[in-house]
Amino acid sequence: MLTFTIRRLVLAIPTLLFISLVIFLLLELAPGDPMAQVPLTVPPEVKEKMREALGLGQPMHIRFWKWIVQFFWIEPQVLIDYYFGTSFSEGKLRVISWQTRSPVMDIVVQRIPQTLWVVGTAYVVAIIIALPIGIYSAYRQYSWFDQLGTFVSMVGFSVPPFFSGVLVIVIFSVQLGWFPSIYDTTHVVNSWDSFVYQLKQMIMPVMVLALQITAQLSRFMRASMLDNLNQDYVRTARAKGLSEYVVVMVHVLRNSMIPVVTVIALGIPSIFGGAIITEQVFKVNGIGQLLIGALQANDLPMVQTLTFIFAVLIVLFNLIADVLYGILDPRIRYD
Repeated sequence: MLTFTIRRLVLAIPTLLFISLVIFLLLELAPGDPMAQVPLTVPPEVKEKMREALGLGQPMHIRFWKWIVQFFWIEPQVLIDYYFGTSFSEGKLRVISWQTRSPVMDIVVQRIPQTLWVVGTAYVVAIIIALPIGIYSAYRQYSWFDQLGTFVSMVGFSVPPFFSGVLVIVIFSVQLGWFPSIYDTTHVVNSWDSFVYQLKQMIMPVMVLALQITAQLSRFMRASMLDNLNQDYVRTARAKGLSEYVVVMVHVLRNSMIPVVTVIALGIPSIFGGAIITEQVFKVNGIGQLLIGALQANDLPMVQTLTFIFAVLIVLFNLIADVLYGILDPRIRYD
């Protein structure tokens, strides 16, 4: 397992470099000009100096190489300086946002807590709810509970968040007045009352996101459990006199979790990527809203950095899912 992990980590380096090149080339081909929002009263020579300051006058390969150096070499030094008080990155040019004229990673670090509060909580809640529903729905196939779970899952799949988000705002904020309709990202939790308010403003966006995630995971869990409940080893375990709880919750569940682990692991990068539509509906100032704003402003460094971070997370959690396969199923070996 250790050899497999090291080999996959080494292979991930050229993979990520290729992904970064593809992202850079796609953004280069995208239409738009970051100088388009500059007022017409600005003289042409001033605009040209601004373009040079943004690095727009340099060839494509030079800008790509500079971004690679800044992201992989300078930004880690900034992190080391922050935690250990060193000065390795002092005076070095970081990845700068064209929109805000500030370091991209500083903005990302500021937005991540808001995204994790909402999207991360919704993901955990969805897993806690979806797995028991999927297990019991499979064990009691075609029962009223299974039929109800299927109906809720279909609703979760079918209703888009821009509709369900507005619907819960109308019901719980406008009509009932229970929860605030806009997420206050400046709210600070420093007392019990402030903590209660934080929970209140999180309930609706978490509800909308958890509905979608629960619908997906519960269906995967149900299908995987049904596939294993009819296997020969289940009949053998029952014939040996094992209790139904041990048969289902130990033997069947462990094998059924293998495909579900893939779905869960590959869904974790979406937590850091944010929920773009939901964050827009509830005005959550997170990563998803940051990406939308960067796309609208044609802020290529911000879009490129965020997209590449998502790619890194996907490659990393692919590896984690493969490692978990070997833990869940002793038959799987990577020798």
